[in-house]
Amino acid sequence: METQAALNYARIAKAIDYIQQNFRQQPNLDEVAEKVHLSPSHFQRLFTEWAGTSPKRFLQYISVEYAKQLLSDRQATLFDTAFETGLSSTSRLHDLFVSIEGMTPAEYKNGGKELVINYSFAESAFGSIIVASTAKGVCYMAFEEDELKALQDLQVRFPNASFHRKLDQMQQNALFIFQNDWSRLSEIKLHLKGTDFQLKVWESLLKIPMGRLSTYGSIAESIGSPAASRAVGTAIGSNPVAFLIPCHRVIQSSGIFGGYMWGPTRKAAIIGWEAAQMEREGAGEYGEA
Repeated sequence: METQAALNYARIAKAIDYIQQNFRQQPNLDEVAEKVHLSPSHFQRLFTEWAGTSPKRFLQYISVEYAKQLLSDRQATLFDTAFETGLSSTSRLHDLFVSIEGMTPAEYKNGGKELVINYSFAESAFGSIIVASTAKGVCYMAFEEDELKALQDLQVRFPNASFHRKLDQMQQNALFIFQNDWSRLSEIKLHLKGTDFQLKVWESLLKIPMGRLSTYGSIAESIGSPAASRAVGTAIGSNPVAFLIPCHRVIQSSGIFGGYMWGPTRKAAIIGWEAAQMEREGAGEYGEA
């Protein structure tokens, strides 16, 4: 049975999809509300509660021109400072940092044999998620409405591990990122199964602060492999930890958002939502769209 949060996100996602497909026509409030079968006033209230900004402003955040402006802004700002220090955003420098530990070659090779993995399900602003952890950290997080499929996808990644449905402290630390009370955040540790190249790419993604975007080429340059954009794209596409490792912040150099493992509409939703949060917090160095 879907929760109210899930139902609300489904409506918001439908609206975002419509806005993204039609932003060049600048659809008005009545048009978008009609697409999700809500009155304009109800839709405005629901959307603003979810995104923290109006549908009109959100439309600007997910436009190609806005994305291109972010990509072309090379002036030194607090965002650049956050990027260089590997922290998530200017207003949260002291609140959150994520560290990655790669699994040992033996753990990688044997599919997680002898690993004990706890997992649980939760609701987020972007739909239902599964989060899983070992004793060393979060090893998996994915958006998925179907709990059985979510568990099966997790088991495919670690075919020889033992699984227990249990919410532990590792998972709770990760899930706090979806809460409004950021003061409860502590260090989030990730324990990931990946090649050295994949781990390097995923670590570079952690350096893209909230409210900023990067490109596949820029990520390739940042890890010292400027000719490896295609390989970088493949590594980004295999990211095992949704949202915490922000692969949603990597877009095409043209400003087109491009694909996303958990759906292009959800990617647009997250990018727009993060832009709205940064503006609300007064960190609007990127200016008007």
